[in-house]
Amino acid sequence: MAKKDRTDRQAVIDSIRNKQKSADKRRGFAIVGVCVTIALVIIGAAAYQPIKDWYDLRSFDSLGLDSIGASADDCQEITTKKATGEQQHVDPGTPIPYEDAPPAFGTHYNVWDTIDRKLYTTTDRPDVGELVHNLEHGYTILWYDKTVADSDSMMDDLRGIASKFDDNANYRNKFKAVPWTSEDGEAFPGKQHVAMTHWSVGGEGATSAEKQVGVFQYCSAPSGAALEDFMKKYPYTDAPEPDAI
Repeated sequence: MAKKDRTDRQAVIDSIRNKQKSADKRRGFAIVGVCVTIALVIIGAAAYQPIKDWYDLRSFDSLGLDSIGASADDCQEITTKKATGEQQHVDPGTPIPYEDAPPAFGTHYNVWDTIDRKLYTTTDRPDVGELVHNLEHGYTILWYDKTVADSDSMMDDLRGIASKFDDNANYRNKFKAVPWTSEDGEAFPGKQHVAMTHWSVGGEGATSAEKQVGVFQYCSAPSGAALEDFMKKYPYTDAPEPDAI
């Protein structure tokens, strides 16, 4: 009888151990499942925006630049201002008090951004002093404010506009769309939310510094039509140093 009792007790102990092992295994699987789910969520979140941007851009494939965004009528008249600052270089980080919001010319950093990138956000935009050097090299810069940055539809338009300048071998694609923030300077005049600027030598082939002007055009929203007209009137060749990339 004693032997049977020991056998029964051992069977009970073995059963409890087996149940515990099964429970531990289930908990292990559950933990792994939760970790995998969290990892998939993180990966999905990281991939969502690039995939969405790619999908949204497909709608612009068949559109010309002049068909993207607002009408050119939503922009004010082009204005100019005598330009100074050619070859006036300072080290990155040097404070430069630009008078205009945004600048189209002036003293600038001794470095500039490459042609590769067309659209920036507040988290990765080059410094203003660097971008002014781009202006000296013939770039047209479209600056956009927080109103545009907070609008999904207007940012989609900007992505569509930027996609039309993807041929980096063509210097006529010297274009960048960048944010303008309250830390950079005053708000755009007249409750406008977009500004296009260019550093002109006064026409292609002009050499006199006296003819140099900063060119400005403000718009209520991104306008591919206005940008196209602006860049045709003021091409990259109409700049102090157009041959530098």
